[in-house]
Amino acid sequence: MMTTLAPVLSAHWDADRSWTLATYEANGGYRGLRRALTMQPADVVTTVKDSGLRGRGGAGFPTGMKWGFLPAPDGGPRYLVVNADESEPGTCKDIPLMMASPQVLLEGVAITSYAIGCTHAFIYVRGEVLHVYRRLLRAVEEAYAAGYLGKDILGTGVDLDVTVHAGAGAYICGEETALLDSLEGLRGQPRLKPPFPAVAGLYARPTVVNNVESIASVPAILVGGASWFTSMGTERSAGHGLFSLSGHVERPGQYEAPLGITLRELLDMAGGVRAGHELKFWTPGGSSTPIFTAEHLDVPLDYESVGKAGSMLGTRALQIFDETVSVVRAVTRWMAFYKHESCGKCTPCREGTYWLLQVLQRIEAGQGTSGDIDLLLDLCDNILGRAFCALGDGATSPVTSAVQYFREEFEAGMHTPADVLFPPERSARFDYTPRRRTQLAGVHA
Repeated sequence: MMTTLAPVLSAHWDADRSWTLATYEANGGYRGLRRALTMQPADVVTTVKDSGLRGRGGAGFPTGMKWGFLPAPDGGPRYLVVNADESEPGTCKDIPLMMASPQVLLEGVAITSYAIGCTHAFIYVRGEVLHVYRRLLRAVEEAYAAGYLGKDILGTGVDLDVTVHAGAGAYICGEETALLDSLEGLRGQPRLKPPFPAVAGLYARPTVVNNVESIASVPAILVGGASWFTSMGTERSAGHGLFSLSGHVERPGQYEAPLGITLRELLDMAGGVRAGHELKFWTPGGSSTPIFTAEHLDVPLDYESVGKAGSMLGTRALQIFDETVSVVRAVTRWMAFYKHESCGKCTPCREGTYWLLQVLQRIEAGQGTSGDIDLLLDLCDNILGRAFCALGDGATSPVTSAVQYFREEFEAGMHTPADVLFPPERSARFDYTPRRRTQLAGVHA
């Protein structure tokens, strides 16, 4: 059993003022950039390809291969866009990374930009996280002042400008083409593909769009080498990753470990499910991935194994729910989110999420009808594979998987409300009894 973590990105999060350039440099920061600048850009791309680094934003597409899709230079600009619009329910890895160590992201941006021939990169940050936005702006200022960004980086003749852009708070802008439209000042909606961003992305120019963790993983690969990176993880899912444990777990937080670790191993290190309770269901990659149950505790958390077991690794957002939680209520809350966040561009997602929520709400209220479960599955079937982007597909995942594993709870919704079967106060992480609420009100008066 794997009992150790692999702190690479998170190795110095607990250092004094870890977010400053001085602390980052004291711990070996920007060695990767210095090495990259002594190499040919094509060799940097090859190194990342050989490392097996796969996109850490959910899809798991090989990062180096994505860079290689750019067409040959034609004299015009090409762009790098970092997707920092972290908004998947349960996902909380990129924001802590940018708060604790923004310079590792900027170093990754500089290396990637050099590799693909980009002279202007963008970091698209979720607008609600104002503290992260401010920290990134300050980090960019420090990097410019130190010569890691701007004109003639480290005297090599390489130029790079970085713009930090705050979005306006739309989940759909996590989809790469909707993000590009938003960055251009348009309404954030997915584009028709092809053309793909590598050919016609930002401002209709060749563009690479990568997740924060993907780009932040690049500096260590340049320092340690491809073989070092592939020594962790599995054959097809190499390296380390941040696993976000939340919910009914004793010590929730970020656990950086090699891909292929299991939830059982992570729970052992996190103190297990909260005392006196047992695991009921969990998400391996956020709310848009099919749920797992206790029978999946030993599934290796890598792209292939999770896919084979019937779900997706996604963003490694491990939401843990014990036996006090109503599956129907949880899925209904997720569906309310997807219905609200649908951009409305395509009919399957716009109408499908609306009707899924209507049916789920009446089942939750104990007012379901005999045909509602079949109706839910039929609605999901009419959305899956027919929506304009992955939001519609993701919205069906928790519904179909919940019915698969907990059909009896949906059947109970034909006569008994979910809050009767599963009183909400039993699943609360904290004491929210009337007396406790009164005490808290007195404290904050």
